[in-house]
Amino acid sequence: MPLVTSKEILQAALEGHFAVGAFNANNMEQVQAIVDAALEERAPVILQVSQGAIRYAGLEFAAAMVKAAAAEADVPVVLHLDHGTDFDQNIRCLRAGFTSLMYDGSKAPYEENVAVTSRVAHIAHVCGIPVEAELGRVLQAADGVTDEEVRAAMTDPAQARDFVERTGCDTLAIACGSVHAMQSAEAELDIERIKAIHAAIPETPLVLHGSSGVKEESEVEAIKHGISKINVATMLNQAFTRALRESLAAFPPEESDPRKYLLASRDAVKEVVRHKMRLFGSSGTVTSSGFVSPATTHRTADIGGTEA
Repeated sequence: MPLVTSKEILQAALEGHFAVGAFNANNMEQVQAIVDAALEERAPVILQVSQGAIRYAGLEFAAAMVKAAAAEADVPVVLHLDHGTDFDQNIRCLRAGFTSLMYDGSKAPYEENVAVTSRVAHIAHVCGIPVEAELGRVLQAADGVTDEEVRAAMTDPAQARDFVERTGCDTLAIACGSVHAMQSAEAELDIERIKAIHAAIPETPLVLHGSSGVKEESEVEAIKHGISKINVATMLNQAFTRALRESLAAFPPEESDPRKYLLASRDAVKEVVRHKMRLFGSSGTVTSSGFVSPATTHRTADIGGTEA
């Protein structure tokens, strides 16, 4: 089916107390793995194009891969800009056919974040496209951040209400204890803060960034309190590269067909996506007619390691 916007599926997730997985894809194999898992799990899915993917593949090429995969799927697929850097980039992605945008003004002063997010939301809404914004700041593991720094960067619930009212953003990425690019799941989310933010903006789906470094028990608890979109990136890259290294070691050195190596990487990514969809409760939420049903109970996988 054609690409869909994220607005309806995230509202269904908010009402149904599950979360939609938003998976970063950097190449064809990752795109295929993510969509294949969504098809088998009957789950809606958001494919994210990051700044790194845009630099690596080019904006139009990255978007075209996702569009091609979505055209062959009978589950809802969203093409989302992850961490849009400025107003102009969001407009370029809007023109390229993205069905969900993000302006990340978390590093900017508050009033600047409000102003630019408002501009992006106004233009996008004219075209029927939803916008994700970020308030607070999810820090980078590579910066060697401390627990005190993570807590100081968290989203303020009262400010969240003001921000959403003034910007008109459709979803809000919040800082609540996760850190980008962590190599293992060690972080615990501030559930009380998530509850407070959800109480302040109960109709706005909340977004969790940096989930690869978060304990799964904490993710499941957060979903109960308004987290409706969960971003997964580092975990996919880990699975991809681990399987690739194993393939390179298993085949004889004279084997020169790259497809034989990449098949294992694609399968490894697919199993991680499958595991996360089950954990987030989105598996089985797509009806036979292709719509996402909010009338679902919260279903999660047994918490533990991924299958890849």
